[in-house]
Amino acid sequence: MRPQAVTFHRVAPTAPGPAIQPVPTSPGETASRGSRLRKPFVRRRGDRSQDIRFRVQLLFGTIALWVGIQFVMWVRYFESGGTAIRVERPDGVEAWLPIASLMNLKALILTRRVPEMHVAGMFMLIAFLAISLVFRKAFCSWICPVGTISEWLWQTGQAFFKRSLTPPRWLDIGLRGLKYILLGLFLYVVIAMPVPEIRAFLGGPYGLIADVKMLNFFRHMGQATAIVLAILVGLSLVVKNTWCRYLCPYGALMGIVALVSPTRIVRNAEACIDCAKCANACPAHLPVDHLASVRSAECTACLSCVAVCPAAGALDLKIGLARRSVLPPWALAAAILVLFLGIVGYARLAGHWHTSLPDSVYFELVPRASEFAHPR
Repeated sequence: MRPQAVTFHRVAPTAPGPAIQPVPTSPGETASRGSRLRKPFVRRRGDRSQDIRFRVQLLFGTIALWVGIQFVMWVRYFESGGTAIRVERPDGVEAWLPIASLMNLKALILTRRVPEMHVAGMFMLIAFLAISLVFRKAFCSWICPVGTISEWLWQTGQAFFKRSLTPPRWLDIGLRGLKYILLGLFLYVVIAMPVPEIRAFLGGPYGLIADVKMLNFFRHMGQATAIVLAILVGLSLVVKNTWCRYLCPYGALMGIVALVSPTRIVRNAEACIDCAKCANACPAHLPVDHLASVRSAECTACLSCVAVCPAAGALDLKIGLARRSVLPPWALAAAILVLFLGIVGYARLAGHWHTSLPDSVYFELVPRASEFAHPR
């Protein structure tokens, strides 16, 4: 069945009374008081972008949870001296070691040799960068478990408080710069470190069990750490994506790469009815309703703006350089999975995934993880 065209027009008042409202001319359609709909349009039907994205988020969230449980069991085995249940070390835990992954990526680029320590993390970083390069910062809104939790937090807060807080523009821009400052500090350390020092660091006691140190940071957190995390959770309930928007250096890196992406949200001014629903729905507070296309590094291709747009053809995610084509949500989800699984699958098949160390090394280092300080 073809979508039905809906025409809205203003009715001139004959006497003082309530404010003038647009009136729908077709049965079954209503217009809210104060609506800015002014011209005929074809209503968008059947958008499933948020349902598809939610399923992808659940998939990667479940994988992250399973990897976390398996890693805790692996650590407990070596901490217990071999009396606990034995499981294999999940190499996927290295996705939580972005600095080590950046170091290995630099070593790979300069030496053209695949590193031996924490190599799985490097290939996952390559996959996430490739996704950002092609499909904008989709890693943050489709894959990252922290991004998913952050999104669920502000949605929960919005359900309770009926709204989210938006910092003033001058404050928002200043706070957004924090994540780029943090990224700059990390990149400076990695770029300044020669390849021999990188290999020595990752092959030393601290580097070998950096994943265990990361786990212990949360298992044995101090009072100050707990307070900071509680503040971040509290802020995330009332301010959309507090961590991701203001503090995450990983997201800052993906955003910089996404600036040259051929994929972007494109607005058709002729089909647009100026309802501003897209701008109100954007978690990044981007003025989507005033842009021809969204080029910002803050755009995560979450498609929230497309999902609420009532006019067919007014707002779409498109891909291409000269001639752009609409990229449906299902195609975006499939492409993200293919790109991620393709790079990870290559690493596994090529034998560049598993960090192979004898158990004796882990029996020596894992129980003593707290003794190893970060090398200076």
